[in-house]
Amino acid sequence: MSNGVRYEKSGHVAVVTLDRPEVLNAMDLRMHQELARVWDDFEADDDIWVAVLTGAGTRAFSVGQDLKELAERVRAGSAGTATFGSRGKPGWPRLTERFDLTKPVVAKVRGYAMGGGFELALACDIVIASADATFALPEARLGLMAGAGGVFRLTRQLPWRSAMGHLLTGRPMTARRAFELGLVNEVVPADELDACVDGWVADILRCAPLSVRAIKEAATKSVTMPLETAFSTRFVWEERRMHSTDAVEGPLAFVEKREPQWRGR
Repeated sequence: MSNGVRYEKSGHVAVVTLDRPEVLNAMDLRMHQELARVWDDFEADDDIWVAVLTGAGTRAFSVGQDLKELAERVRAGSAGTATFGSRGKPGWPRLTERFDLTKPVVAKVRGYAMGGGFELALACDIVIASADATFALPEARLGLMAGAGGVFRLTRQLPWRSAMGHLLTGRPMTARRAFELGLVNEVVPADELDACVDGWVADILRCAPLSVRAIKEAATKSVTMPLETAFSTRFVWEERRMHSTDAVEGPLAFVEKREPQWRGR
C-alpha cells in the first residue's frame, strides 16, 4: 500500500505498518488519510479479528507528527490552528478517536514512540516493546499539545504524578520504566520482539472473537461508569456474543475435550 502505510492480512490477523523509516515513521497528512482507509477496512472485515500496529525499520515505531511538513504549512500560511482531535482534518477519525472500535489492536514498539507515535500506542489494547524502545510526549517543548489523546490517556493509564511529570517536562521514559508503570505489557530483547507479539496474537485468536470484542467494549465503555450502572448497561457486542453460536460452541468443545471452532457469529 502506498502513502507510507503497509496493510497486510494473514488468516484472522491484519498487520498495519507505519512505513516511512527514512523519517522515523513520522506521520504526514497523506499517511493519516491512508490509515483511515486501513482502519475502516479492518473494522469492516469480519474475517479479521485482531490487528498488529508497528513501525518499519529498527529505529522507531513512530516519532509522531511530521514537523517538517507542519513547518512548510506554517510558512505557507495554511497550517491553521490545532487542538484536540482530528475532526475536520485528513484521516479523521484516526485510531486515537475510534472509540467504538471493539477489535483488539496490539502495538509492537521498537525504538522511538514519541508524540503522536506514543499516542497511537496509548490507544492500543496491548503494547509489547523491545528493550530499546523509548516513549515520550515532548509537545510542551515544541509549543504544541498532545492533542491526539496523550494528555487524556496518559493521566488515565498512569498514576497522576507520573503522568504529569512526563507531560509537563517532555521527559522520555525507557521501555522498562513504561513496563513498571503498567503502560507496556511485556518488554523483550529486540530479536525476540516478533516472536513475543506472535505469542500474544495467538493467545487472542484462541479466544472467541465475539467474546474478545464484547470484553473490550464493556471494559472501555464502563470505565467511567459507577459499578451499578455498568452491571445494568446493555452493550452491543455482549448482546451479539450472548446470542451467538460461539457462546454454545465454547462449552461444548470443553466438555467434548476438543479445540473450539470459532465462527464469529
